[in-house]
Amino acid sequence: MSSRLSGIGMTSERTRTRMIERLRQQGIGDEGVLGVMQSVPRHIFVDEALASRAYEDSALPIGHGQTISQPFVVARMAELLRQGAELQRGAGKVLEVGTGCGYQAAVLARLFAEVYSVERIGELQARARKAARELRLLNLRFKHADGMLGLPEAAPFHGITVAAAGVQVPPALLEQLAVGGRLVMPVGGTEQALRIIDRGADGALHEQTLDAVRFVPLLAGTG
Repeated sequence: MSSRLSGIGMTSERTRTRMIERLRQQGIGDEGVLGVMQSVPRHIFVDEALASRAYEDSALPIGHGQTISQPFVVARMAELLRQGAELQRGAGKVLEVGTGCGYQAAVLARLFAEVYSVERIGELQARARKAARELRLLNLRFKHADGMLGLPEAAPFHGITVAAAGVQVPPALLEQLAVGGRLVMPVGGTEQALRIIDRGADGALHEQTLDAVRFVPLLAGTG
């Protein structure tokens, strides 16, 4: 493994282990998620000047007015997604809306069989593609597109996660959620909370509102 992937000093394995211990203390109990969070080198997804802060529990800027989500939020959303009915039964096609720098996509790609990630900002997606190639994540596919429209050509999805806050859940994403599937996304304006939407066996949608969170806004179009 290259030194860039394994890290040194403040990006070392020991630093990652401290992050995992902190996530456990914060209530993350899914050992599968914790194992993947330890294995994915978060420091390669941020600017070199910020690499020493990569394993802090904080969001960091990645340019274009966007951020890499704090580790707790990534772990929490992945843990919630894995509790969806179809994903528990072994199905594994997941859509991520808002690739950003690609860190959460990399985590998802090590948890699920098939991951699609949509990003509206081309430069960010190019960076994410490069990191995914470096990590040899062959089950991760990217598309430069308007995430509010989902990815109809690959639907339906057993899991959908959105890394930006909308004032409501985009109807296209609900249409692309499989029976037994689960959607996890932040919803709100100045006040946001994680929302879970499950599609039952009868096709009906069941919603829960959970933790207060803070995300960049979900925007339409591409750039």
